[in-house]
Amino acid sequence: MAELQSLDPSTSMFAQLNEETGPITLANTFFVPKERTEAFLALFRRQAEFMKAQPGFVSLQMHKGTADSRLLMNVAVWESTEALAKAFGNPEFQRMAAEFPDDIVSYPHIFERIDA
Repeated sequence: MAELQSLDPSTSMFAQLNEETGPITLANTFFVPKERTEAFLALFRRQAEFMKAQPGFVSLQMHKGTADSRLLMNVAVWESTEALAKAFGNPEFQRMAAEFPDDIVSYPHIFERIDA
């Protein structure tokens, strides 16, 4: 399973999922070794198809770092943290998440839109 790290050490993903709010944006940055990129993307696409069918899902985009970066970033919009938490807790999603190799590092964080 991929290693989960926090972008903000003072705010765990668990704490974020427990806060009732929405709509939300999940930004999940992945460090993927070059030799694993194609396999990672194949598994991610399977996960994405599953997530797109879940209640509360709004949209999803995957981005790749430039200049031969090893970073990939998923940006997904959900109606609420509750909907995202239910999707994450689904046994089918958990099974797919366990398939990611241990040398993948994931940095998930939940954001709310604010007025600039």
